[in-house]
Formats: sequence, structure tokens, C-alpha cells
Amino acid sequence: MFPSFSLRYARFPDHMRALSQPTPVASPRLFAFNRPLAEELGFDLQGYDDEQATQVFSGNRTPEGAEPVAMAYAGHQFANFVPQLGDGRALLLGEVVDQHGRYRDIQLKGSGRTPFSRGGDGRSPLGPVLREYLVSEAMHALGVPTSRALAAVTTGERVVRGMPEPGAVLTRVAASHLRVGTFQYFAARGDTEALRLLADEAIERHYPHLQALTDDGERYLALLDAVAERQADLVARWMGVGFIHGVMNTDNTAISGETIDYGPCAFMDRFNPRTVFSSIDEQGRYAYVNQPVVLQWNLARFAETLVPLIDSDSDRAVERATPIIRDLAERYEASWRQVMRAKLGLATEEDGDGELAQELLDAMQQGRADFHLSFRYLADAVEAGGEAARLGGEFEQREALDAWLPRWRERLGREGVSHADIVARLQATNPAVVPRNHRVAEAIAAAEQDDFGPFEALLAVVTDPYTMPAGEVDYTRPPRDEERVLRTFCGT
Repeated sequence: MFPSFSLRYARFPDHMRALSQPTPVASPRLFAFNRPLAEELGFDLQGYDDEQATQVFSGNRTPEGAEPVAMAYAGHQFANFVPQLGDGRALLLGEVVDQHGRYRDIQLKGSGRTPFSRGGDGRSPLGPVLREYLVSEAMHALGVPTSRALAAVTTGERVVRGMPEPGAVLTRVAASHLRVGTFQYFAARGDTEALRLLADEAIERHYPHLQALTDDGERYLALLDAVAERQADLVARWMGVGFIHGVMNTDNTAISGETIDYGPCAFMDRFNPRTVFSSIDEQGRYAYVNQPVVLQWNLARFAETLVPLIDSDSDRAVERATPIIRDLAERYEASWRQVMRAKLGLATEEDGDGELAQELLDAMQQGRADFHLSFRYLADAVEAGGEAARLGGEFEQREALDAWLPRWRERLGREGVSHADIVARLQATNPAVVPRNHRVAEAIAAAEQDDFGPFEALLAVVTDPYTMPAGEVDYTRPPRDEERVLRTFCGT
């Protein structure tokens, strides 16, 4: 059933990873399998067997050709450096080459203890598995680079996180699991050869055009620049969909430029730039508004790890790398303006577009308006005198919105296309549905009682986010005050 594994990371030197096997579980049950993703990865679905899949995706049986490893990495967690973290509850089965010729990692999460578990049980409760499955697949449907969910099983066992909860295992797919923290682990140990192996692997898998650079220093400096470019674009996309990662630690910053490690993440409802959901982020370090700032901080830590590769003279290396980090804020702003232009229905560029977008966000904050529906309902208000009741209904105070609308319509007029074209742009860019926190919580609560119907229904609508859903449940609306879920948890 599985495609052939390449075992690239398993062939790295012993000190860069630890061979380990999943811990079998008592009574696994497969409750989600992503067939389209499996086809993309090259699975033989004609030979698919549900029982065999359950055993493999639970960790009870290692697929032929796999060689599970736990990857070593370090990381700054809330700005505090931890020199050894590593895969404490995850195992990389290996890499496969998908239908597009790309290497993809296949990893089990919640599969038991590893040499990096640091006293933990290596397991995952059902709730975090459901959250990652729903949110990562929603992010993919929204066009945000992300790891993917291939399968999920319940284990028939309980894990204790304050109280006993049902256990589960997620099978995750990523372009790779190389992180800033992976580089930090070896930089902290002065292991330049390991850093070179990691950098070369990142270039070959994610930035192959850089292989043409024959000068080592130039090539590794270009790697820093390429990662900065992708990360700036990624965080701009997060901001455009109102996504708050929750734990932007360096060990959760992927070199590939994908969103990875969905812990206490959530989507904003009412627009407030200071919004925080993570239960452990007491100071708001990773609040929505801070994500671009943390991006720059994390990439500075990545630059530090590449210093010995960029130049044998560390002062010269720092001098060469500094402009990339210094200019990252400007690069992010350019990506953010591009994202926001699309959300406003604009295809051309003008100097004041960023200010126009920010003024709408300010109006949303003043009016305590829902982030997603405010953008979605812009399509009602393209024409002056048009039906804008749904948009206005999202604002408790709409004076700022009323002042903004004429300026936006004037800007739309310079696009040189019909109102119908603008409406089509807006509806293709601004989702009707995202996995709102209260809906995710409802799905988790039901699944913990062995009812996966709400999970399946929510998954169906969030993976078709630009279509207004039909049915009795209104997945588009924000939570009522009594439904709001203000805190999310890591589950580790």
C-alpha cells in the first residue's frame, strides 16, 4: 500500500537522529484517512486494506521499507533556549517521492516514547490530533503552505493531561521536518559538519536552484535569503486568514516555509490585533500582531547557525547576513500588502493600498467586527448604494466603515474591470468558512464521546472554504458570547 521510502534522514550520522520504534497500542481504530493526499503521495489504493492501514497508522506495524527515526533538534521556547528537544512523541517513517517528484516526509505523532521524550509518555490526546487534522487541511484549502494530515486513529488507550483523555495518533506529511531548531541543535554543539549536511539537504529538497552556486559561502547565504523569503510570505498569509499559530518557537519554524506543529493555534473571530489563544502564552509574545516581529527574531536565530558556513571569519559572516535579517520587515510588508490587495479585490498595485487595508482593519477593531465575515461581505458592498446590510451588521459601530467604503469603491474603480469581476475576486479570496475555535471544540467534545459526525461535517466544509455551506449548522457565523473558546492547549 505504501510507496517506496527513500530513508534520506535515516542515513544521516547516528548523532543526528535516533532509531526508534513506535509503541504498540491496545485497540486502534482508523477514523480519518485522506485518500486524495494518499493518491498524491503514490499510495497503492487498489490494494488498500482498512485493517492493514489501521495497524500501520497506529504504529502497531511498521510499513515495509520504513526505518523510523526520532529527529534531534533544539529551540528557543518563548525566547528561552533549550539545547535539546527532539521528537519526543513523533517518529519519521521516511520520505517518499510524490506524484510531482517532490520528497515528502511521513511522520507518526503520538506514537510513544523516543530517546528525546524527556520523561514524557510520547502519546497524544485525541483533541490535539483532531485540531491538527482540521486546521492543517483547512490551511491547505486556503492556499497557505502547510504540513498535511494523512490519517488519524484512536488508540483505545487513555493518556493523562490533567485528567485521562482518549489517545490518538496522527500521520503527518510535510515537505520536510527540518526546523530552525534542527540547525540550532548542532550549532550549539559546534558541529559544523552536521550543519553543512542539514544545509545541503535543505537546498536539495527545498531550494534546488541554489545548487548552481559553486561558492559555499554564497550558497549558504542564499539559503538564508530563500528561507527568509518563504517565511515572510507564510506569515503574511497567516495574517490574511486571521490565523494565530500560538507557539512560534524556533523549533516550530520550518526551513521549507510550511506551517508546522499545530498546537494551541486558532483563527481569530472579532478583529483584535492583540488576540492570543494559547494557554501558555501569558505575556502575549505570540499574539496575532506580534507574529511578523517574531518571524524576524526567529530568522535571526537561523542566521546565527549559518555563520560558520557563510564565512570562516565570523565577523564577515555576520556582516553578510545582517542585511537579510534587517530587510526582512520590509519583505514581509510587501508580502502582506499583496495578500491584503487580493482580500480587497485588487489586482493592480498603488502606493496607498497598504493604508487602505489597515484602515479597514482599524474600522473592524473599532466596530468589534468579525474578521472573516467582514471581508467575505465586502462582495455585497462593491457598488455604491448596493446591498451592504450583511457587512454593516457585523459592526457594532460602523462610522469608520461608512467613511472607508467610498475610498475603497473609488480605488476599485481604477481596476478597470466590472463589478461582477470584483465580486468574483472577493468571493474567491475571502473564505466563507474557517475552522472556528468553538466549532473545533464541539467536534473534539463529540469525538471524545465516540461521535465523529461533527468532526467529519466540519472537515467537509473547511476543506471547501470559499463555498457557502448548506445545512442546518451555520458554519460561517462567529460564536455567540457563551460559545467563545478563549484558550487552546498544546496537548504535550
